[in-house]
Amino acid sequence: MATQFVTAVGRRKTAIATVRMTPADKGTVTVNGKTPKEYFKTDERAKVAEEALATAESAQHYAVVAHVEGGGVAAQADALRHAISRAIIKAEPKTRKVLKAAHFLKRDPRAKERKKPGLKKARKAPQWSKR
Repeated sequence: MATQFVTAVGRRKTAIATVRMTPADKGTVTVNGKTPKEYFKTDERAKVAEEALATAESAQHYAVVAHVEGGGVAAQADALRHAISRAIIKAEPKTRKVLKAAHFLKRDPRAKERKKPGLKKARKAPQWSKR
């Protein structure tokens, strides 16, 4: 008999997090084979990654295995929070209101703007000289 699990994908900038959540007696979170503290190196990023579980008060009920790639450390932590939030809602639909109020369900659309031809960056133009 196979254990039931819930999968979800979260994104931020160019970072993508895939989460597999299974019911467990003791809640554990694994990110690319490491604990969030080991993977993200700082307490702040590790806290952001696990914030959805704490807000929904389901940290002790699920074991989370996550695969994160692309982007930077901050974007990966936000993508992981987004993925875990989506997975929690699939498992427990009643938590949607709490997670939505905390703004964990909306994908943050901000991303780097592309460089335009003739400009140095997306909007920065070369210095203009009259002569």
